[in-house]
Amino acid sequence: MAEPRLKPTGKRAGSRAVAAVCVAAAGWLAMPATPAAADLPALHEALTDQPGNPARGRQIVRDQGAASCLICHGMPITEEPDHGNVGPPLHGVGSRYSVAELRQRLVDPRSYNPETIMPSYYRTDGLYRVLGRFDGRPIYTAQQIEDVVAYLAGLREPAP
Repeated sequence: MAEPRLKPTGKRAGSRAVAAVCVAAAGWLAMPATPAAADLPALHEALTDQPGNPARGRQIVRDQGAASCLICHGMPITEEPDHGNVGPPLHGVGSRYSVAELRQRLVDPRSYNPETIMPSYYRTDGLYRVLGRFDGRPIYTAQQIEDVVAYLAGLREPAP
């Protein structure tokens, strides 16, 4: 049978309690805050003068040669059999986020979640572990971002 643990007393007990509170507070402070929807960043300015084309956007998200969204996300693209499940499904994403929020998520997903594994499809600075062919250049052009945003904004129906 194990011996009962004695409760520490004196100066050491107080120091341990203070240390425990400091460690707990530091952990809480280090956790990413969940901002209110109004406080989340959104990229309101389009990246091009040309409006996005949803049909081109649909082709871009399917393109296995570039950076298909289907690798990580389920989407309402039935002709593609293998959809990823690492990221959230994108069915109905256009009814959950504004065009500006969708654009922001593609350009700088870490502005919403610093721990995300989703890459930036447009930024080229402050990145790490970049595939060689994308070093110093974006995954998508500004027009491709606008086309993908137009496609995603049109996804209004939830998953079946």
